[in-house]
Amino acid sequence: MANVRRVRRVIRKFDPWTVFKVSILVHLVFALASLIGLLILWSLLVRVGIPDALDRFLALISLIDEDTVFFDNGGRFIRVAVFFSVAFGIAMTLLTTLAAVFYNLASDVVGGVEVVMLEETLRVPAPAAAETDPLGKTGSSAGRA
Repeated sequence: MANVRRVRRVIRKFDPWTVFKVSILVHLVFALASLIGLLILWSLLVRVGIPDALDRFLALISLIDEDTVFFDNGGRFIRVAVFFSVAFGIAMTLLTTLAAVFYNLASDVVGGVEVVMLEETLRVPAPAAAETDPLGKTGSSAGRA
């Protein structure tokens, strides 16, 4: 059997240092996952031949020399992807920490965010006490042997 009661909790503060550490970790994992995904996507595009086809098409419509290469071997693409993932991670970490500081300032004025939870406590019944000995005999027959 369970006893359920409603409990009100108010979130008044977030520690900015903790938010900063968690945010760095989350955005680092996100940046690594994004870079790995972009590397896989780029390798698939190269294997299919899309960058070469785009080079030929852009040379055709722009009347530029056929030897002009718009898409190189992917080095520039990787450098740009790494730069933007690092810049995005730094910017989002700073914005998240700044949001925690602003939340703390606003919660001083309005009192924080109220959350209603259900608290469940279990009532475990006590085991019934039986007159048994270690051999499993009950009552007065336990004394006779």
